[in-house]
Amino acid sequence: MASTITSTASTTARLTAPTGRLFSQGTDVHYGDFRDDLLINGFAVVKGAVPRERALQYASDVYQWLEEFNLGFDRNDPSTIHKDHLPDINEKGMCLGYAISHESFTWAVRQEPGVVQAFEKVYDTEDLIVSFDSVNIGFPNRKDVKPNSPWPHQDQDPEKPGFRCLQGLVNLLPNGPKDGGLIVCKGAHLLSEEFHANFKEEERIWSWTSEWYGFTKAGQAWLKDRGCEWVKVEAEPGDLLLWDSRTPHYNVSSETSQDRFCVYTCFMPVADASKEQLETKKMAFEETKMTTHWPNAMHVVDLPVYRNGELDPHNRSKPRHPVQLSERGFKLTGIPYLEQRA
Repeated sequence: MASTITSTASTTARLTAPTGRLFSQGTDVHYGDFRDDLLINGFAVVKGAVPRERALQYASDVYQWLEEFNLGFDRNDPSTIHKDHLPDINEKGMCLGYAISHESFTWAVRQEPGVVQAFEKVYDTEDLIVSFDSVNIGFPNRKDVKPNSPWPHQDQDPEKPGFRCLQGLVNLLPNGPKDGGLIVCKGAHLLSEEFHANFKEEERIWSWTSEWYGFTKAGQAWLKDRGCEWVKVEAEPGDLLLWDSRTPHYNVSSETSQDRFCVYTCFMPVADASKEQLETKKMAFEETKMTTHWPNAMHVVDLPVYRNGELDPHNRSKPRHPVQLSERGFKLTGIPYLEQRA
């Protein structure tokens, strides 16, 4: 799989960057930054959105969080990378419990100026809200969990077309071509409506929400026939990876000894959220519950966590320390905007 090119700005005659959110003027525009990659390829890498040293410190904070469960995990001892010594982390690296979505390092990443500013550019507004999404903790060469098989999908209802959501993650550790991580189908977002018109009669892969669509082998062949290439996205600590929610994607496990840590980060304009959604979001924040990547709290995640078939006694509903937010960080919860709509 080829690595991504982080800049595809063209020198051909294209329109000067317009105002308004991404895709509002189509794709024949030129911004001269990562937005050109989003328009053309459906994904982009914003280099150094978080300063490298801070990103590495956030990674160290994740290691410390794992060690403080006191289950025997030691970041310096690979033999302790085992489900008996770790909180529940599935084969795809997802950790969906323990109030990790409201831990100090998770919120610190969400409030990073370079991360927020990237989404401000995409949506042409400072009035944003952020998802309370998860953290990916990927360890290589695990034999104690089932293998991570490809699961190409898009996180958007095919019956609700157009650009609706920009997904993102902040990479915390070096992530090269074989270090596991994000795989995207380059350019497929531009074929999304045509694709789903062709496959509307196909039996869909089951999903718990209509805002998820899995690509079958027939669907993948259709994309390949139209020149869409699957690309492994490479990144350094502090890089922000972005992709259009129509872009097919999945993740793979590391083939090296390199761990993979990242914090999922997704913002959208508060104008895209209803009053009812902001009320749900307020509840999720106050009760430190997780959401999916949708910042309007379309889905709130409150799943039981199991260990050896029984409820995990180490699970918790609150982070280790109360959430600390800057003034801007508090606005990202949506609560001040809800008060304005009262």
